[in-house]
Amino acid sequence: MTDRPVTDEPPAEHAAAEHPAWVRDALRQHDEQAAGGDRAAREELVLDRIDRARRARPRVKEERITMSHGAGGKATQTLIEAVFLDAFRNPLLEPLEDAARIHVNGARVALTTDSYVVSPLFFPGGNIGDLAVNGTVNDLAVSGASPLYLSAGFILEEGFPVADLSRIVASMQAAARQAGVQIVTGDTKVVEKGKADGCYINTAGVGVIERDTTLGVAQARPGDAILVSGPIGDHGVTIMLARGELDLEADIISDTAPLNDLIRSLLSQVTGVRAMRDATRGGVATILNEVATAANVSVVVTEDAIPVRTEVRGASELLGIDPMYVACEGRLVAIVDSAEADRALEVLRGHPLGEQAAIIGHIAEEPPGIVLLKTAFGGTRIVDLLVGDPLPRIC
Repeated sequence: MTDRPVTDEPPAEHAAAEHPAWVRDALRQHDEQAAGGDRAAREELVLDRIDRARRARPRVKEERITMSHGAGGKATQTLIEAVFLDAFRNPLLEPLEDAARIHVNGARVALTTDSYVVSPLFFPGGNIGDLAVNGTVNDLAVSGASPLYLSAGFILEEGFPVADLSRIVASMQAAARQAGVQIVTGDTKVVEKGKADGCYINTAGVGVIERDTTLGVAQARPGDAILVSGPIGDHGVTIMLARGELDLEADIISDTAPLNDLIRSLLSQVTGVRAMRDATRGGVATILNEVATAANVSVVVTEDAIPVRTEVRGASELLGIDPMYVACEGRLVAIVDSAEADRALEVLRGHPLGEQAAIIGHIAEEPPGIVLLKTAFGGTRIVDLLVGDPLPRIC
């Protein structure tokens, strides 16, 4: 027998030891928050934990590839950094921009590659063919290059209709003509029925960088303005509705388009452009996080300033997704010196593809590495990277 009182709780001297280390750490942080009762201190604690997590060495925890690894969010970023960048690391690859900038016999050249597995292959506003051409052209253009030549590789499934292939190829030729580029080489492979999904396309593109400037998200500086060239989320929502899996109808078409002429106008008239990205997988939110991390700055955007079509916003609400994370295929995000922000906006709005351009926010110093959204309700929330993508296979 013992005189120890009967209790459902473990003795105090043993309670802490029975918890795993991460639980003890969480309890300690909770006690610190409760004792302090200071909102600023709690916010600082959260930001510190996010910063420590981001600085940790990337590691793929899954044993097998999942759909999230191709969605453009945290899982994709981890896969790229932990597997590909770790194996292929070199100064040309490390910036992880949309295109590599290389020197060839004194000329500055941009090189990019991309693969397209969109489902369905045909959708309102386009198909996998013009999507492949426009996406490759845009990756070159946002890097400051004038796109010139493309390659096209096709992986076709046995039984795929020749009529559909001809339709795709015709749309590629039309898109290339519109963008002022040529498809000069390619490859074709056929796999057994059931081993693909009709048609996949891989492209590569080459362009010449004629201006003596270096663009990149790491160039962002506090005070810079953030612009978007038009309404966001059109492409991703179009693809989701085109799949017919949801009983929703909306008058939305993909925004797929070549941005090189728009970008040429911007760069020729505005000298303070720091960086550009086309908002594809992961949407505008992912690009803003890449800016914040690469430049070690804070990104502050205003929800009401971000252009979103009523149909896209409504469909997104029904789907339970945020338009900030939905892919575009004909929209760019630009970081511009604040002194030239109004001029940049004027130039964008003077082009058919930028008529609804907007200044959506600015770059700040603190807290570094974080994207903050000023909501329509007057609050502020952190816009972090998603692990995956709510809309897979949109490009």
